[in-house]
Amino acid sequence: MASRARGEAMKSWLHHRTIGFGYLLLSLIAGIVGVSLSLAMRIHLAWPTFIFPLHGEVKPEEYLALVTMHGTIMLFFVMTVAPVAAFSNLFLPAQIGAIRMSFPRLNLTALLVTTLAFIVLCAAFFVEGGAPIGGWMAYPPLSTTPLAGPGQGLGMDLWLLAIALFGIGTTMGSVNLITTTVQRRCEGMTWQRMPLTVWAWFTASLLVTISFTVLLAAIVLLCCDRHLHTAFFIPASDYINGTPVLSQGAHRGTGSPLLWLHLFWFFGHPEVYIAILPGMGMTSMVLANFAHRRIFAYRMMIVTTLLIGLLGIIVWGHHMFVAGLNPFAGTIFSISSLAIAIPSTAKVFSWLATAWRSRMRLATPALFALGFVSFFIAGGLTGPVLAQPILDEYLHNTMFVVAHFHLILGMAATFGLFCAIYYWFPLMFGTMLHERLGKWHFWLSILLAYSTFLPMHLTGLTGEPRHYAQLNGMPGPAATLLASTMPMQGHISASALMLATVQLLFVINVIWSLAKRKPAPANPWNATTLEWNAEAHGLTRVFREPCDYSDDGESFTPQWSESPTTRIQAE
Repeated sequence: MASRARGEAMKSWLHHRTIGFGYLLLSLIAGIVGVSLSLAMRIHLAWPTFIFPLHGEVKPEEYLALVTMHGTIMLFFVMTVAPVAAFSNLFLPAQIGAIRMSFPRLNLTALLVTTLAFIVLCAAFFVEGGAPIGGWMAYPPLSTTPLAGPGQGLGMDLWLLAIALFGIGTTMGSVNLITTTVQRRCEGMTWQRMPLTVWAWFTASLLVTISFTVLLAAIVLLCCDRHLHTAFFIPASDYINGTPVLSQGAHRGTGSPLLWLHLFWFFGHPEVYIAILPGMGMTSMVLANFAHRRIFAYRMMIVTTLLIGLLGIIVWGHHMFVAGLNPFAGTIFSISSLAIAIPSTAKVFSWLATAWRSRMRLATPALFALGFVSFFIAGGLTGPVLAQPILDEYLHNTMFVVAHFHLILGMAATFGLFCAIYYWFPLMFGTMLHERLGKWHFWLSILLAYSTFLPMHLTGLTGEPRHYAQLNGMPGPAATLLASTMPMQGHISASALMLATVQLLFVINVIWSLAKRKPAPANPWNATTLEWNAEAHGLTRVFREPCDYSDDGESFTPQWSESPTTRIQAE
C-alpha cells in the first residue's frame, strides 16, 4: 500500500500540469525579487542620499550589483521561465490533444535544475564581496578576475554556475517540448492546424537549443580563464588597477573580449525572441477569439513566427557596433536587423486586420492582448533606430536602449503573461478572475508603464549612461547636462513605484476569486482550441484549423467538433 502511495505521488509530480505550476511559482518568486531590485535602483537614482532601512545608503558597487542581478533574474527566471516553460507545460499537451509530455522525468529534472540555478544565483548576495557587478552581460576582461572589484570573485563564480545550470535545465525542457510537439499531436492535428501559441513555443524551444548551447560553451571558456590561467578572453599584457590579469607564470595568450561578445550575443539576441514569441502567439489567438474572427493570414503568421526565429539568430552583431566590429560586418548586421522588422510588421498588420471593425468583446484578456500590440509597436519603432551603426554610436549604452528593450521585452512580454493568466485562469483553477478589477489593473498598468518608460527615451537622448549610480554632484562638463535630468528621474521613479503598487490589484483579484470559487463555465470565452474541450480525455480528433468563426461572428466551430457551428454564448 505504501509503495502504491509513493507511486501515485511520483506520478503526480511527473504530471506536466504540476511541473507547469512549479515553473509558474518559480517565476512569481523571481519576479518579486527582480522587481524589488529595480525599485531599489530607481529610488537610489532619483534620490541618491536615500537611506534604506536595515541597510543604509547604496554604494556605487552595490548599485551595479542591483543592475546585474535585476537583469539576470528578470530575463532568465521570469521572461524565459513563465512564458515558455510554465505555460507550455500547462497547456501545450491539451492544445495538441496529447495526454502527457514525451519525457516526464526529464521534464521534472529540468524544473529542479532551473530551481537550483535560481537558488545558486541568489546565494551570490550572501557571499564575501557580494553579488557580481559586471552587468547581466558579464563582459570580459572585468569578468575574468576578482581584481575588477567587489562581487567579481565568488559572486561571479556563482553567477556563472547559475546561468550554466539554467541553460542546462532550459535546454532539457525545450528538448521535451519539441519532441512532444513533433510526436504527440492527436489525429487530425496537422502542422497547419496547430494554434499559433504552439508554433510560438515550438520556435522558442528551437532557439533555446541553439543559443543556450553556445552560451554554455562561452561560460566554460570564461571559467577556464578565471581558474585555469587560460586566455580566451584576456588580451595580452592586460592590467587592472596596475596589476596584470595574468600572472607572469601563466600562459600569456592573445585572447580577445570580442570573442565573448560574439558568443554571448549569439545567445543574447535570440533570448529576446524566446521571451516575446509566446506573447505573439497568445495575442494572435486571443484577438481572434474575442473578435469572433478567423486569424487574418493564418499561414502567413506561421511563416513569420519561423522567420523571426531564423532571423533572430543572425542579428547578434548589432550589439557590437561600438566594439571595434569590422565596418563591413556592421553593415551586414544592420541589414539583417532591419530585415527582422518585416515579419514583425506582418504580425502587427495581421493583429490589426483581425480586430479591424470587429465587434470585439473587450474582456480583460482582450485588453491585455491589445496592450501587448501597443507596447510591441511603441518599443519596436526604436528598433530600426538602434539598428543604424551611425545612430547607435551615440545611443549605445544609454537609457534610450533601456527604454527600448523594457517596452518590448519588459512590458509587452509582461502583458502577454497577464493576457495568458486572465484567459486560462478558468482552466487553471476552475473559476474566473473578476472583470472589473481586471480592467482597473489593465488601464492603470498601461498608463503607468508608458509614464515610466517613455521618458527614458528623453534622458537617453540627453546622454544618460545606463550604468551610472549617481547623476548629480559630478565634476566635468557633462555634470550639468546629467544633473538636468534629475526632475525626470523623480518622475520615472515615482511612476515605477506606482506601477509596482498597482500590481496589488491583480493579487487581490486572484485571492478574492480563489476564495469565492464561483465555478466557471466550460468554455466562457467561446474558444475553439482543444484545451477548452472538457470531454476530451485524451481521445481527441481535430477536424479544422483554430479560430473557425462565421463571417458574421455569430457562431463558431471548435477544432474538435465535426458537427455544424455552435452559436456564440451570451456575453
